[in-house]
Amino acid sequence: MSNCFLNVTRPILFWRSLFAILFSSSLLLPNLGNQTARAQVVLQSCQLSPKAIQEKEKLRLSALKGNRDSQNSYQKLLKQHAQELQNCRSRNWPQTQAIWLRLYPCDTQPGAIDQIMDRIVSRGYNQVYLEAFYDGQVLLPAAANPTVWPAVVRTPGTEKVDLLAAGIKKGQERGLKVYAWMFTVNFGYTYGQIPSRQEAIARNGKGQTSLAVVDNASQVFIDPYNTQAKTDYYRMVQEVVRRRPDGLLFDYVRYPRQAGSDSIATKVSDLWLFTPATQEAFFRRAFNSKGLELMRRFLSKGYVTTGDINQVDKLYPQESEPLWQGRNPPTADKSLLSPTNRQQLLQSELWQLAVAHAMQGILDFVALASSLGQQQRIPSGAVFFPDGNQAVGKGYDSRLQPWDRFSPSLEWHPMAYANCGNANASCIAEQVQRVLSVAQPGTQIIPALAGKWGESISNRPSLEAQMAALRQFAPQIKGVSHFAYSWQYPEQDSDRKFCRLP
Repeated sequence: MSNCFLNVTRPILFWRSLFAILFSSSLLLPNLGNQTARAQVVLQSCQLSPKAIQEKEKLRLSALKGNRDSQNSYQKLLKQHAQELQNCRSRNWPQTQAIWLRLYPCDTQPGAIDQIMDRIVSRGYNQVYLEAFYDGQVLLPAAANPTVWPAVVRTPGTEKVDLLAAGIKKGQERGLKVYAWMFTVNFGYTYGQIPSRQEAIARNGKGQTSLAVVDNASQVFIDPYNTQAKTDYYRMVQEVVRRRPDGLLFDYVRYPRQAGSDSIATKVSDLWLFTPATQEAFFRRAFNSKGLELMRRFLSKGYVTTGDINQVDKLYPQESEPLWQGRNPPTADKSLLSPTNRQQLLQSELWQLAVAHAMQGILDFVALASSLGQQQRIPSGAVFFPDGNQAVGKGYDSRLQPWDRFSPSLEWHPMAYANCGNANASCIAEQVQRVLSVAQPGTQIIPALAGKWGESISNRPSLEAQMAALRQFAPQIKGVSHFAYSWQYPEQDSDRKFCRLP
């Protein structure tokens, strides 16, 4: 992928100056305002009635026992519900309503995925974000897993079970579009245990990996410039794409999120630049020997002094100003600019260069990850925090998530998870508004909301309240997703997570 980040012409958010310097159915619930003998569509939900849900579940259980009549009736009903859902969603806001789903080894049991996908359709969803790679595991069959990560399903006797392919197939049979949702720069704990991959793990200037700075000890973030890491990830995405999902969704497109004062990167040692591949790429941004030498000194110490500048001037007298990608040195008479006069400016520009280099690694990695989908004409999207790219005082959010420079050809999935109280969704709407204000025309924006239907949860309003607030100020948005299936069905999720397989 290209490392060039100089041609930045459109306005962006917190680092605007930084990069300017650098580079209708009887089975649907009744409408309360128009009840008739046959139930009408609820505009916002497209959910099935309890009676319809019961009928479908009864047929599923009977079909699972081998009753052929029930099997035929069940399949016929699935097609009917798929058509009704498509009709309802096409007429009502939002046209796309998605839900995030994680499968477990217990879901290899007969009928398990059918039940899950039926419930998703019954709740009015027409898309599923099925987690294919997370916590250092892949949702591939153990017997056909060419990646460096272990399979999610490792129970003896299930080596050939392909939960990812099954989830995609079962969803699509019900009229659902099924996206493969994958962690991206977070490769998981298991990756960090591979001796041959140690140089691929991101490190900051304090010698730390993400295991030392993130509460969740399963998170191992990698160096996005590392060729081995890119090869490993590309191979995994190839296997996912072979299952023909309807889309790809890339999560953790960022660096680790740290706590307290460490949540703000204010110095070079806070940045994840201290791996061989990242440093080699960084130094390639130098345009002359003066620039390269100052870049080396800045990275090793975190600053440059007047003495450093004076020494570099003497080392390379044939060169004028230190140059690197994106640097446009002052045009003032050089004889008037002593090392003392230049030190503050050069140090500031070197800091900006380091931050931009870290961010460009993220941009290049997501471009590589999404390229396979583009080749197969499978849409790709990037998941991000709307506040993950902000300046804080003289520093930057430690996640260094440059989402405002994601390609407009990607779907943008802002996680609008702001918490402003059980009955208040204003801060959630504000986060989405921030994204809308930056995106180029035509960018598909699909906000992710965290919540539960019918009740508040984790000090967040119900999904109904959040959806109403979102529709009021941004009716132009066509898609919304809900995190997560486990929040909608917590008891079933727990049973699925901890069941005992035969």
